Amino acid sequence: MYKTVTVLFDNKTNNESLKIFFAALFPLFTLLALGIDSVAFAKCYFDGRTLTNILAIAYFILFFFASQSYLRKLMFCMVFLSYIGELIFCKLLGMYHYRTNFIPLYVPFGHAIVYASGFVLSESSFLIKKDAFFKKIFSFGFALLFLVVGIFLKDVFSLIFGLLFFVLMKRKKGQILYYTIALCVIFIELVGTYFKCWTWIPKTFDLFPAANPPMGAVFFYAGGDVILVKIVSLWKPNVQQS
Repeated sequence: MYKTVTVLFDNKTNNESLKIFFAALFPLFTLLALGIDSVAFAKCYFDGRTLTNILAIAYFILFFFASQSYLRKLMFCMVFLSYIGELIFCKLLGMYHYRTNFIPLYVPFGHAIVYASGFVLSESSFLIKKDAFFKKIFSFGFALLFLVVGIFLKDVFSLIFGLLFFVLMKRKKGQILYYTIALCVIFIELVGTYFKCWTWIPKTFDLFPAANPPMGAVFFYAGGDVILVKIVSLWKPNVQQS
């Protein structure tokens, strides 16, 4: 099975096209997969959790084999790192809850898909050619977003962690990668909470009022990327840094 899939994705040109295809398909796939795992779908038809698990793992595998070696390592490590993050933020800190009492199997694979989609988007020639321009657009857009939800939705969580996001961005010199991943994060958070696959608690740590979902959650993904790159750098010396 492994050899068959490897041969299928053996052509470098095809790989590049497929990688872009899977990244571009991310929004549609997210709507489909999370729609099947939604509360409404379960009420009208059946509990679609198992089907969503299968879809997410299959999509991850296809995306994985369509990617280059470095992104494969990032995706592989992201599955395990994100599961640890789920145990900390969901189970230990209780910042959000899934519609069932356990963490769905598709979630860690979904995190890797989100990361890979943002990664591929950041490498697009369209963004690279106008890097400085898009850095300004993204920084202004995200700053405005954090302020709007903070003021109008009383989302103190996003104000605080949005500020930390920009502190991290300053350290990372405003790399487009973090913005594109953040865009994918915001999309999947909006879809997941809309379908009630998960719900953020209204007051994080019993201190900070938060929207459902809080836009400031992008900080944790950005911080996770820093850890992820460090882990992968230990895999092979002088690996590409993010």
